[in-house]
Amino acid sequence: MKKQPKSVRRIINAFLEMRASRPLEKIMVTELCEKADINKSTFYAYYRDIYDLSEKLENEIIERILTSLPSPELIVSDPSLFARHLMNAFQANSSLISIIFSDSRTSALPERIDHALRELFYSLKPELRGDPKTELTLTYKIYGAYYAFFKNDSRESDKIDIIGRLSSTLP
Repeated sequence: MKKQPKSVRRIINAFLEMRASRPLEKIMVTELCEKADINKSTFYAYYRDIYDLSEKLENEIIERILTSLPSPELIVSDPSLFARHLMNAFQANSSLISIIFSDSRTSALPERIDHALRELFYSLKPELRGDPKTELTLTYKIYGAYYAFFKNDSRESDKIDIIGRLSSTLP
């Protein structure tokens, strides 16, 4: 996470600790403030509610993943290498991903990554926007790579290379 005021770091740390053991819907601002040793007005100075806090942390993780991709144009020129970079970014953020994107938020990460990668792809290949084959292929590869990575977390030591090879062709 980026450099923040001490009170924000305390809020985030308390939130992550609570979120690691319970669903988002079960976290109350009052309890979070107690754990962070801050008052509620401090919390509300930064966030509207627990969902706003969670969304801001989700946005930070997505941004961190996307900005860690060294050459976004590889999504077109070398999809296999792009997939490897993306899987490495998932791996580098996996502990935060498993906390923030759990329970009711499980589908949020692949949906948001899908949206961001489609925008990137179509910015480089605008002529393919709306093409049914391209749409289907992107859905299959983005969601497929994501779920292959997270569903096989400890079963395959070279899973990043395997996913990269499977992603070797994009429309």
